[in-house]
Order: sequence, then structure tokens, then C-alpha cells
Amino acid sequence: MLNQSFYSELENERISIVDVFKTVLSRGFIKKPSLRGQALYDLSELPNFAHLPFAYFCPVESFKHFKLNRQLLDAVADMGYSAPTAIQQKAIPAILGGQDVLGIAQTGTGKTAAYLLPLLRVLNYAQGKDARALIIVPTRELSIQVGKSIADLGKYTDLRHAVVFGGHGTKEQIAAIESGIDILVASPGRYLDLYLQGHINARKLKHLVLDEAERLMDKSFIGQFHRILETMPQKKQNMMFSATMSELVMKISGDLLDFPVVINIKPDMKTADTVSQAFFAVPNLRTKLNLLVTLLNDETAFYKVIVFCKTKTIASNTGKYLQRLYGEENVLVIHGNKTQQTRINSMLRFRNENVRILITTDLAARGLDVPDVSHVINFDIPIIYEDYVHRIGRTGRAFLTGHSLTFVNMADEYHLKKIEKLIGQKIPELPIPEGLEIPETGYEEQQELLREIDRQKRKENPDFRGAFHEKKVPATGGERSKSKMPGKIAAKKAGGKRK
Repeated sequence: MLNQSFYSELENERISIVDVFKTVLSRGFIKKPSLRGQALYDLSELPNFAHLPFAYFCPVESFKHFKLNRQLLDAVADMGYSAPTAIQQKAIPAILGGQDVLGIAQTGTGKTAAYLLPLLRVLNYAQGKDARALIIVPTRELSIQVGKSIADLGKYTDLRHAVVFGGHGTKEQIAAIESGIDILVASPGRYLDLYLQGHINARKLKHLVLDEAERLMDKSFIGQFHRILETMPQKKQNMMFSATMSELVMKISGDLLDFPVVINIKPDMKTADTVSQAFFAVPNLRTKLNLLVTLLNDETAFYKVIVFCKTKTIASNTGKYLQRLYGEENVLVIHGNKTQQTRINSMLRFRNENVRILITTDLAARGLDVPDVSHVINFDIPIIYEDYVHRIGRTGRAFLTGHSLTFVNMADEYHLKKIEKLIGQKIPELPIPEGLEIPETGYEEQQELLREIDRQKRKENPDFRGAFHEKKVPATGGERSKSKMPGKIAAKKAGGKRK
């Protein structure tokens, strides 16, 4: 640790912030920032780094340590935030200093506020008609959530914002833009639509934020992402935030970000410390349902629960089953077959009303902030392993504790091991509750589980031939093996004519 005399000299302004950086860098307290994918050693190449305040290097206990105005501090107090999270401690001063930022932190650690607070401070007051900041998010649900956060944090300012996303009429969105805005929150597709129609003027943009950046880099968005960049001024402040970072994201960040401050909060621990994790070994679907009901019957412990299913069909059927038991007013279901407005209304009800259970697919797994979720239950284990991190990140948010429970059948054990390898920790198994009814696994379900295990083994070993490969009929007594090929082809193979 830095000694006390060093802190004293800094507080008395007898040493410069560049000296701080040299000292911290030389002693290995922070990683060297990357420059277009290369290590940055020469401080002269990063002149703006001298503007980063002391808060960047040392933990702070209050938002008052940042150069935020009274309006923002009052809004933060109203939201009940007392101390900044780790990502906020690093990102806020860097963004206020005008730096490009690459922020990587666990889900539920306050990444949205980490970029919104300094952005609102830099924009300061309403100015002009066209947006000066653009926030690109991958989903409609997340765009709504970010818009709400802007409204909450900026309620004592006169800054204006608009939220635009697909699956919803454009009339109101266009009207909001044309009335004059400072911040635009947009999904990629809707941004391009409105830009090409001439409703968005990007020439005044000074700040770009990519939220859930790794989702924006996947195949469904990467083409739109490059087209969006072409619409903007080259000179602007760029920020990327995410819970995970793929190699593609790291590559694109090297092309997009200039002299970025790289903030990586606990990179080896990908799940939040505030979430306990465990799994139940279950043999079949009916046992899953029985176990789910048994857990949900404890209304005191399981007071607000998100249940994740792997398909829309399973989510719908599970939701209908639980609605019959607990009432439609206490169980909500959202997935891709629901209309956009239905999904939005369901999320708002689950967030703001006394609705106890939400059944969903991975549609709602990323970026959504529902306060005080007691449990996340993985009714089906995710086969995209990063989604596990995002699922369980729906609980244990904002310094609260939460719990994650995963149902694992014999075909899921393969995926469980992959998830444990990803998060770098062993997930403990819990015993099945005493007295739980465990029905016998049906023949079709058993066969499908075995086929899935065979597919997993073939994926690991292409030469593996399991119980479900096609077997050839062996030749006996010098005879040719019987061919299953019909018609002339079979007759030709057998050396004769088709009778």
C-alpha cells in the first residue's frame, strides 16, 4: 500500500497527479492502459491523464468526492445510494476527465450510473435541439431501463432525453426527438431507421456510450454497429461498458477507443459476491415442477422470484401451471412471442407492484434492474454460458444479497461444468427437500436425455460413437449386408435388377 506520507503530500498538493500515476503504475496497483491494443508506457502519450482526480486512484466513500453538482447529488441521495461502487469509483472521474473508457464489471454493480452521472454533469444543462450524447443498447427493455435511470438521476436538471426502440410506433419517438433533446437512448435498428429518415441529426454528438457492449458485437448487431459509427463525428468521447468482454469486443475497442482508461473490476470473479449459488440434481421435468412449487410455497423467503426457462414453450407452460396455483395476478410471463407493449407492462408491474413471480426466457437476462429480487431460479440451465452470469445478476444488486438456484438433470451436468469453469468456482449441490415427489422419468424424455449426452460426447470427441448412432448390418456366410437404399440404387449396389 502507499504510505501515509504519500497521501498527506497529495492532499497538501505538494505532488502532482502525474506523480501519483507514476507511483501507482510502478508499484503495480493498476494495469497499464492499452493504446490500440498495445501497452502504454510513456506518460507523455497520455496528457489528459493528468486531469484525472485523486478519486480515480483511491477508494472514496461518498459521491461528494466527485465533481458532481448539487442537483445530481440530491438525486443520488433520493435513490438511496450512499457509497459509490467499485466501477463508479473508477469510471466517474475518468469520464469527467474526458477520457475514453472501457469498463468491465459484474452485473448489478452500477455500470449504468457509472456513465450516466458524469455524462449528466458534463452536459450540465439543456442546450440546442440536437442530441449531444448517444447511448446505444442492444434491447428494447434495456433502453427503457436506461431512460428511467436518466429521468431519476437528472430530475433536478433541465436536461432532456428521448428513448427510441423497435417494436413500437415511431410517431411519439419522432416527436420527442424533434422537441429538442440532449441525450438519445436507442436500440441499433431504430436509430438507423430514424437517422435515414432524417429525424436524427448526429453532427452535434460529443459522447457515445455502448452499453452491454458484447451483445452489440454479436452477429445480429455488428453490421448495424459499423453503420452507426459512420453516421457520427469522428472526434468524440467513446465509452464501452459490459459485464463480460469477448475477443471481438477487445478488438473493436482498440479501433474505437483512443488512449482508453481500462477499468476491469475483479476480472477473475465473474459473478457478484452478493449472490449465493447452488444447484439441485433433478431427474426429469415433472420433478422440476414439483421442486419449483415446493420452493415457491415458502413465500417469506421467496418473496420476489425470476424463473428462467430455455424456450418460449417451456416458459408459457410453466407460467400457466403456476398461474393456476398462485393466481394470474401473482405470476407474469414474458418471452419473444409476447407483444412489445405486453412485455413492457409486465416488467413495470414486476418492478413496481406486488407481483411475486416472473417467468421469462433470456430475453430479460441482461441490463434490467428490478430492485430486491430474492431469488433467481434457473428452471433450465443456459447453454450460452455467459447468460448464466447475466441471469443471476438480476439478484443481489446494489449491495443487497440474493440467491441463485439451478435445476440440473443428467444432460445438464456437461453445461454445469462449463459454467463452473467460466466463473472460476464450484457451485455446491443442495439436497432435494424431504418428501418431494419424484415421478419416474418417461421413456421419451429418458431417450432425449441420453441422445443429448451422446451429442455432448461427440462434440468433445468427434470419434465417439454412442448408443444412438446408426449401426450397419454385418454380412454373414459370404452374403452382402442388406442394403436399406431403395429402388434402382439399391439394386445396382446389390449387382442385380430391381424386381
